[in-house]
Amino acid sequence: MRDAVGSFVGWPSDLIFPDAETPTRPTHKVGKGISRRIESVASQKEVPGRELKSAAKDIPTTSGTKSQIMMRLEKMVEESDIMHGAIRTINFDEGVFGAAHFEIIGKEDFQQLFEHTELGITVIHTYIWYMYVTLMRGTELCNRFNFIAASRINATLITNNPTSVKNDLVDIFMAAGDNTTPSLYFLPFNSGNGGHWVLVAMDLSRLIVYYLDSLSGDWSKYPNMKKTIDAAIIKFRLKKKYRNRKDITWIRVQCPQQNNSVDCGFFVLRFMRDIIALNRIDIPKMYFEEYKTYSRANLDEIKDELCQFIVDQRII
Repeated sequence: MRDAVGSFVGWPSDLIFPDAETPTRPTHKVGKGISRRIESVASQKEVPGRELKSAAKDIPTTSGTKSQIMMRLEKMVEESDIMHGAIRTINFDEGVFGAAHFEIIGKEDFQQLFEHTELGITVIHTYIWYMYVTLMRGTELCNRFNFIAASRINATLITNNPTSVKNDLVDIFMAAGDNTTPSLYFLPFNSGNGGHWVLVAMDLSRLIVYYLDSLSGDWSKYPNMKKTIDAAIIKFRLKKKYRNRKDITWIRVQCPQQNNSVDCGFFVLRFMRDIIALNRIDIPKMYFEEYKTYSRANLDEIKDELCQFIVDQRII
């Protein structure tokens, strides 16, 4: 064998495959979601708001690579006791979800950002907090956009106690005001056991529910979710003594689609971010011309913004 080293060995040309990709199995989703720790056209009038800050404004980023702000946060985490199992408690502004709210963030949550894996509820909620602070707080946008915590309305809770979830949703609607002017309630909905994320956006004044799913299909995949939301809206209107002039209309928005098994949470965050930044209550069925697709750079921007926010808030 030693004599053969460096010699030429012929190989049949029909067995050579240039640039062939290695086939991979679909990644099965694991429990990094809900089960983790709890668990007519609207007015286009401009309202005072804040321009969306780009966390990476002065930071060069390349799609698929880590930005300087992400590497900085990663180093902070590595040098902290979080790497040895410690956690941090984050107290949100009451305006985020309409009531006091806190999250517990730990090593696995940061790894979801650093490694671009499927997002859990803590990261989803923390980015919502970022959007509230950066875009909405102190502006009229607070009257146009509302967030519902995924820990209160999700597939697991609906399966276990649909009546309780319905009543909880009614209470959320009641606490927000009369809901007679166009506004949106954002619900990041998880299919349960760390599964798929979709966005449900409800306009109670016009009885319209927008459904945004980065995978094919519509709300029929989650019939209990639709049934619970419809029942909550009807009960809310009865308690307010509003006349139900028409049926509730569900619209499946033709939104950008993911091409892997982990990006659904990033897409849901990007959906909310773009709707708020564009200040749009009505969501076009074919989605916005500005965002027909999402590149990896669009998703990396979400991570960079959240990394910068975590650093600024001194969470570590």
